[in-house]
Amino acid sequence: MKTAVIVFPGSNCDRDAHDALLKVTGKAPAMVWHKDGTIPEGTDFVMVPGGFSYGDYLRCGAMAGNSPIISQLKAHAARGGYVLGVCNGFQILCETGLLPGALMRNASLHFVCKPQSLTVETSNTAFTSAYKGRGEVVIPIAHHDGNYFADDATLDRIEGEGHVAFRYASGSNPNGSARDIAGILSENGRVLGLMPHPERAIGGHEGGDDGIGLFESLLSAA
Repeated sequence: MKTAVIVFPGSNCDRDAHDALLKVTGKAPAMVWHKDGTIPEGTDFVMVPGGFSYGDYLRCGAMAGNSPIISQLKAHAARGGYVLGVCNGFQILCETGLLPGALMRNASLHFVCKPQSLTVETSNTAFTSAYKGRGEVVIPIAHHDGNYFADDATLDRIEGEGHVAFRYASGSNPNGSARDIAGILSENGRVLGLMPHPERAIGGHEGGDDGIGLFESLLSAA
């Protein structure tokens, strides 16, 4: 599987993304600077990492969503390539229109950083197949603007079509996210936006390895 990580000014999880992909695939991803405007030919999977792109000015992900690389990212998704946006990456995917909804300030108005229990809503996707038979996983979160919002019609649609991939476990919603949503899929199932950080739970020094299943799922799908 050929992979790439898009790097914006203010990205701070790009190294974690690099290490996770290297561990799973055995090959380092291409690190694509956002102004380069080119995703390497033949790339199967693109990761948009977490951080604070452009210092989170205007809105989280708003400026990054208009970066030169975004047209390439959209083209990659349109031709059936896989895309994962984590935390700030999720915010960017919503700003670009690749995913519906928006990420707002946490309901508590506080930054949250902790291990987080999630329910796996479906294992029948390219991102979750390795979690088959597992109802719950623990993946860390670290965000100030993770409160997922969409209008009721959109929420009903993505739930009805099975596009909610992960939820915060019952009673543990850390940010006020609508219907406990932690991660959603695009209509074709090849784009995932996720607030928790699977790249920080791959069995290394950080503790826990529940995140690696997401990358193993992608490797299997590719």
